[in-house]
Amino acid sequence: MDIAGSVALVTGADRGIGRSFAAELLERGATVWATARRPETVDLPGVRVLPLDVTDPASVAAAAEAASDVSLLVNNAGISVQQNLVAGDVDRTRQEMEVHYFGTLHMIRAFAPVLAANGGGAIVTMLSALSYGHFDGANSYAAAKAAQWSLVDAARLELAAQGTLVTGTYVGSVDTDMMAGWDVPKVHPADVARAALDAVAAGETEALVDDDARGARAALAARLAVTGVR
Repeated sequence: MDIAGSVALVTGADRGIGRSFAAELLERGATVWATARRPETVDLPGVRVLPLDVTDPASVAAAAEAASDVSLLVNNAGISVQQNLVAGDVDRTRQEMEVHYFGTLHMIRAFAPVLAANGGGAIVTMLSALSYGHFDGANSYAAAKAAQWSLVDAARLELAAQGTLVTGTYVGSVDTDMMAGWDVPKVHPADVARAALDAVAAGETEALVDDDARGARAALAARLAVTGVR
């Protein structure tokens, strides 16, 4: 996909990875719709700002109507409640699933016809190395990201006929507010955005940003080979 001249919409564009996506897209010559639940928090010059709550179908529908020129959708909005599944709060687990799985589903359903009308375009979705595995203390997040990964793969199959590229972006720890409490090596958000958009520009369906993502992907493949699961 030629990103220069495209029209992109980024969810959760007020900070972290989403803001880096919006900035990188501007740098590459795209027109950018930057969305957030509180649009007044978007401070990046040169973007078009829209209010958007991905968990609210009415809000998503309004964004799709307003941004009918979009040819590149970036599903970035996310949360982490940092808890496990068995002893964790079920309502908070449901909140993660609402944002990551159903929020992404709402966006894809609303923007698929927009992308089709604009030549097919592309969808890039922020996933995680934890889409492929689990981590004690964040298993609720891992489950939501695994569901989102499955959704992305299914959407790729369903949207192939209309010429829409569907790319998943996988990364370990990123230097954002979400990871502020974790004392681990972290990838800069700008590096995530660059890797994801490089993959889209090359027509690739996966962007494995760092060693954590590549290692988790390889470990998953090894587990499936041992168990015989296909």
